[in-house]
Amino acid sequence: MPDTPAASPPYRLGILLLPQFSFAGLGALLDPLFIVNWLAQEPRFEWRLLGGEPTVPASNGVPLGVAVDWPAPTELDGVLVLASFETKALTDDRPLAMWLRHCAAAGVQLGGIEMGSEVLAAAGLLDGERAAVHWDNLEGFRELYPRVEAVGELYTLGGARLTCAGGTAVLDMMLAWLADRVEAPLMEELRNHLLERRQRPGGTAQLAAAPEHQPQTSAQMRRIIRLMRRAIEAPLSSAELAAEVGLSVRQLERRFKAELGVTPKRYYLWLRINRAHRLLQQTDLSVAEVAASAGFGSLEHFSRAYRRFFGCAPSQDRLQSRDAPVLPVRHLPHRI
Repeated sequence: MPDTPAASPPYRLGILLLPQFSFAGLGALLDPLFIVNWLAQEPRFEWRLLGGEPTVPASNGVPLGVAVDWPAPTELDGVLVLASFETKALTDDRPLAMWLRHCAAAGVQLGGIEMGSEVLAAAGLLDGERAAVHWDNLEGFRELYPRVEAVGELYTLGGARLTCAGGTAVLDMMLAWLADRVEAPLMEELRNHLLERRQRPGGTAQLAAAPEHQPQTSAQMRRIIRLMRRAIEAPLSSAELAAEVGLSVRQLERRFKAELGVTPKRYYLWLRINRAHRLLQQTDLSVAEVAASAGFGSLEHFSRAYRRFFGCAPSQDRLQSRDAPVLPVRHLPHRI
């Protein structure tokens, strides 16, 4: 009888869960690995849940037990860092950064899921790399880590590094990552069991539902919105915006209100307040610096506008946490 080929050793994955990580993201990551093992009837993948405390709470409050004795880098093939909220408190964790650097030096593949990418960036492990960052954190991330090419895409797979913006894109990333490690028939059966026949490419842009990407939004209004986004620090007047598309101020206001449900002035203020909100929560910029970056020449004006939107002073909104202020739905522009 011919000898049975020896099975390949399983891929050893460490999954580092940081407080307030996404529970859904962990499921989207683990379920494909489990199903591959089950269908193959052998352990193609092994994983360990790691954390700083014996129990780590997810953002939905569910506690998960984890190992606090982290393995040596030589015992792992890959490490994925999962984080969602309160990453400011994690980026100064020197033992965590040192362990990740040791993993990188040992040739371990490193990945950041949602704000896990910020933990990698803070350790200097994404310098010169492309990193997919959730749209809500993109501005703050770029401010903090200029050496990283942060992009508003779903995920990146770059050999020794991978990043994912989070949400349902975690499943897309896992399917793309597994395609290089699992034979085609098994991948096909995995998709069948996941009831998932599509797979979005990593370069797919986020925020496809924004008004400037909608076919029902006219070319003139899309151009106006792009102009607004490019001129946040030095806002353009309604007259300047109208002139860019060959309309009068009155025509601009009427067309904008008809297509987007709000006035251009209100929409512009919404864009600026949102930039301020993200920079306050995600960076260490002073309130004055944030106000200037959002196009406010007066701190008093900025504070009044911020209170109208969020119900608190800017100085009281300095951490992106589950309990931090969120923009009320009534303030969202129509069709965003």
